[in-house]
Amino acid sequence: MSTISRHPPAKTSDAQPDPRFAGLVAGARVLQPRTVALRRAVHRNPELGLTLPATQAAVLRVLDGLPLRVHSGKGLSSVVAVLDGGRPGPSVVLRGDMDALPMAERTGLPFASQVDAVMHACGHDTHVAMLTSAARLLCDRRDALAGHVIFMFQPGEEGHDGARLMLDEGVLHAAETPVTSAFALHITSSNTSGVVTCRPGPMMASSDSFSVRVIGKGGHGGMPHEALDPVPAAAAMVGALQTMITRRVSVAEPAVLTVGRITAGTTTNVIPRDAVLEGTLRTLAESTRSMVHTELRRVCEHTAAAYGCHVEVKIKPGYPVTRNDDTIAPHVIDLARRVLGARHAEHMAHPLMGAEDFSHVLRKVPGALAFLGASPPGVAPADAAPNHSDQVVFDESAMEYGVVMYAAYALDALR
Repeated sequence: MSTISRHPPAKTSDAQPDPRFAGLVAGARVLQPRTVALRRAVHRNPELGLTLPATQAAVLRVLDGLPLRVHSGKGLSSVVAVLDGGRPGPSVVLRGDMDALPMAERTGLPFASQVDAVMHACGHDTHVAMLTSAARLLCDRRDALAGHVIFMFQPGEEGHDGARLMLDEGVLHAAETPVTSAFALHITSSNTSGVVTCRPGPMMASSDSFSVRVIGKGGHGGMPHEALDPVPAAAAMVGALQTMITRRVSVAEPAVLTVGRITAGTTTNVIPRDAVLEGTLRTLAESTRSMVHTELRRVCEHTAAAYGCHVEVKIKPGYPVTRNDDTIAPHVIDLARRVLGARHAEHMAHPLMGAEDFSHVLRKVPGALAFLGASPPGVAPADAAPNHSDQVVFDESAMEYGVVMYAAYALDALR
């Protein structure tokens, strides 16, 4: 499937004129071949986790020669680039994550992954490309900046806590001036191409994992009365946990509990000694998150006791709630409207129950995460293969709008 859009880029007449943003759309259009080339190069060679040497090297090559102070990470393959504006002022952070997912690609694209069982299925390759092109646009406009832009190229978003590790390595101090805000874009095939969506408050959920081991007594499958079967206890827990969510959690504070894996036994005629449930917890408020942790333990312990079994419950905290600033998020929507045009800006009605480690950054400084629609040409957003699908395809022309939004955010914040 082609990833070239059939609709024209936004016209500047569609947006309110603002001299600060003059030429951004045209500049992003000129850079589009570079943006696409880098995106496809990274897409062909996806890397996992915190160690992304090829991706890091590609970013460093593109940034070479620009008036930036560039640093590589110590404990991870990150890149931090600082652009010093023409006048003194604070700093803003622009984040682009870089890692892929452990899955085989089935898109059939001519630039599909050349690495077995690794794929850029969440669009991080587009984030890398958009942020590098935004850096080029902003370098050309450095005299208009009263402060510093910190470009945060981050590995390990997919469950490896890369943002937190970059915070530990001092990304917020890279420019030696206080960071006043942070901004990130995330591409999605499930929204109309070129449309920027954002909302104040909870944007994405917290993400914790759990493991419950139900311990009984093994025995013969034909004589269950002589054993203590953990399987019925584990099965009862699945239903009890779903009931707990609907009866203990307010509908005003959504929570999701999914048991994604159940393991028990080795063959048909043996009652196993134990059974294991594993799953994920998603919430949109820290108070709900804490309560669900407590209730999960209580339900599992009491259900196990009712069946005469013992239980071991482990909860592994993951990413916190991604919470956008109440002032900055609406401003991002307004910025998209002014720079790209009204049809490219939408308020996001409901948060998503996916998770993002940009949440760590937003706990340190005010800011916002926004989505950039990139449904492929000729495919309705509702019918497009979603992010994390092995068949997901993104409309590459949407990257022009992402480049503009990154640059416009910095120019606006450091005006």
